[in-house]
Amino acid sequence: MAVQILRADDRAPTPWKNGGGLTYEVAVHPRDAGTDDFDWRISIADVASAGPFSAFPGVDRIITLIDGPGMVLTVDGAEHRVDAPYEPFPFPGDAVTECDLLDGPIVDFNVMVRRARMTAEVRVARSAAEVRPTAGTDVLAVVLDGSAVLRHNSIRLGRLDAVLLPEGVGADFAVQGVLALVDLVRRSGG
Repeated sequence: MAVQILRADDRAPTPWKNGGGLTYEVAVHPRDAGTDDFDWRISIADVASAGPFSAFPGVDRIITLIDGPGMVLTVDGAEHRVDAPYEPFPFPGDAVTECDLLDGPIVDFNVMVRRARMTAEVRVARSAAEVRPTAGTDVLAVVLDGSAVLRHNSIRLGRLDAVLLPEGVGADFAVQGVLALVDLVRRSGG
C-alpha cells in the first residue's frame, strides 16, 4: 500500500452518531466502514454547544483540542478539563460522557479504535518528525496548525491535511506548526 495524501478540502461533513452535530472524517479503516464496524476512525469535529457524546461500545477514544477555549468532559461522573490545545485526552468510548463548553465553540481532533482489534497513541511534533511504521502499525499524520512538508517528495500539507503511512512506509516531515502523529497498532489476533 502506498502513502495516501488526504486533503482537508476533500472532506464532506457527516452527522454525529447521536445526531448532535457534524464531523469531518479524515480516514477510516476498513475504507468504507460506518460508525458501527470500523477498526479505527479519525475525524475533526466542530462543537458549537454542550451535550452528550455518542456512545461507542468497545471503542477507545482520544480527543485533542485544536481551536477554541476548551471544554469540560464528564466521563462516567468524573470531570476532566480539556482546555490546552494539542494535548491528547484518552477515554473509553462506551463511558457515559457529557461535554460542557468553557466559553464558546471549539474544534477537536478525534481518534477512535475498536479496543479488541487496535490500540492508538497520539503524539505531537512541532519542528520535525521522522515516521517509520513497524509491522502491524499504520501512522496517520495530521497538520493541526500551520503546515508541514514531506521531505522526500516536497509535498506540502496545509492545515488539517493528512498523510496515511502504511506499515513499512516511512516519511520525514519538516513541520512549521503542529503535526499530530497517530500510531494505529493492530493487536495480535485482532
